[in-house]
Amino acid sequence: MLTRRHFIQTTSALMSMSLPSVSFADTFPTATQKAAWDAEVTPVGYDPATTNPWDLHPRFLPQRVAANAGLIPGDIHVDAVARYLYHIEEGGTAMRYGVAIARGDLYEPGTYTIRRKVEWPHWTPTKNMIERNPEYAEFADGMEPGPTNALGSRALYLFVGERDTYLRIHGTPYPRSIGGRASSGCVRMVMAHINDLYPRVRIGATAYLYSAEESVVAQG
Repeated sequence: MLTRRHFIQTTSALMSMSLPSVSFADTFPTATQKAAWDAEVTPVGYDPATTNPWDLHPRFLPQRVAANAGLIPGDIHVDAVARYLYHIEEGGTAMRYGVAIARGDLYEPGTYTIRRKVEWPHWTPTKNMIERNPEYAEFADGMEPGPTNALGSRALYLFVGERDTYLRIHGTPYPRSIGGRASSGCVRMVMAHINDLYPRVRIGATAYLYSAEESVVAQG
């Protein structure tokens, strides 16, 4: 059972795509285009609890779980060890999703505020990201939205005060990375899963990204 300070008492990816070769962030999708992309990344007959064309471990599929007392509805908690994201609900429950976190020392534990939400966002790699991954240089001017975009179908933007940290909770075109350490700092989710989560998240909500030492894995 997880401690009250941290988060939840547990109860129980679109197919990989290659990135486009050239893209410049100068267009914005229409509502019709967004709907078409949403359909593209949502499996036919999608049931969050059972649909799994991505071959994820079943524990990474969305599940409603019991929340410990005292947690604030609307807040998000990320367990760096179990690779879970919890969205706290009214009535003592939370939705739990499998995630991927940053590789190596790029994961940044902390307390953040969600100050922006975007459907089908653009993505622009930071200078540091390009230095670590020179192949990102072709997207220095930005990558257009779409199912192969690095931020996927939805993005929640994490701030400290008024400062954009460039950390995101976002969809990924690489769903098989869920459960691992794969990103350059962000928290990744299957696109169909973050599409479910996105409308439930309010601007101003707090996101807690726990360190491995702070994260508590449920027992039993």
